[in-house]
Amino acid sequence: MHKVKLSSDLQLSPIIHGHWRLREWNMNAQEILAFTEKSVELGVTSIDHADIYGDYRCEKLFGQALGLKPSLRKEIQIVTKCGIKLVSEKYPERKLKTYDYSFRHIISSVDNSLQNFGTDYLDLLLLHRPSPFFDPQEVARAFVQLRESGKVINFGVSNFNPLQYEMLNEHLEEKLVTNQVEISPLCLEHFKNGNMDYFMKNKIRPMAWSPLAGGEIMNKVGDKGARLGKALNKVAHEIGIESIDKVIYAWLLKHPSGIMPIVGSGKFERLQHAVDALNINMSLEQWFEIYNASEGHELP
Repeated sequence: MHKVKLSSDLQLSPIIHGHWRLREWNMNAQEILAFTEKSVELGVTSIDHADIYGDYRCEKLFGQALGLKPSLRKEIQIVTKCGIKLVSEKYPERKLKTYDYSFRHIISSVDNSLQNFGTDYLDLLLLHRPSPFFDPQEVARAFVQLRESGKVINFGVSNFNPLQYEMLNEHLEEKLVTNQVEISPLCLEHFKNGNMDYFMKNKIRPMAWSPLAGGEIMNKVGDKGARLGKALNKVAHEIGIESIDKVIYAWLLKHPSGIMPIVGSGKFERLQHAVDALNINMSLEQWFEIYNASEGHELP
């Protein structure tokens, strides 16, 4: 499988495995390791995490699995995020959910993540969400220290709009390499807020979280879900494939911005379906049929 080049020292697999629900998969360390090895054999080498996933437990769960075979670290790319402070038993002093992008918090978050993963570097660190209280100079200072220390190789953001992305980039020596946003046939937000155009203008490859809309499309939830289900089934029949999740991944992968879907499932066949979609040829009319079904009307 070809790799997606985001910088001179970062290449990700075009399909990324998301570990948001890793704790819910009820796998022990050996099972997580076996799943990861099988994924790497498939060509899915990039793993998406965040410090808060699983109430601050998913990073450590994966780190325990990686500790069973340390040599696997060289074959994978670890992506994680920081910035959100949850109210949690782990942090009893917190009374309110906040966002923290201070120099001190970014540095301490990375140190915690490195300890959890049992590694000495992160391939990619993302700021989890834009904050109404945000000092780009503080963030830039943290990024410089992390880069110079070798603890983080590349930086990006998640859920930022074009102005927020550009504002931070203006303060950085090493430019951001990606923006992880929600993209699916059910969520067309970034086709309308300028982000998709911004990605292509600046040759930024976006990562797409929740590409199946948390199962809402598959389960045909509401009028919009029903419309999409009908359109997806029609396109699946025309292409000659059996699973509409493959159609959804193919819809994302066809877009010229170079979307990298994040597959957040503990079922290997779901990961296989996303990889299969790399070889699906969808026509432009089929792409727009799915887009129009989401909108509920034809293009103006």
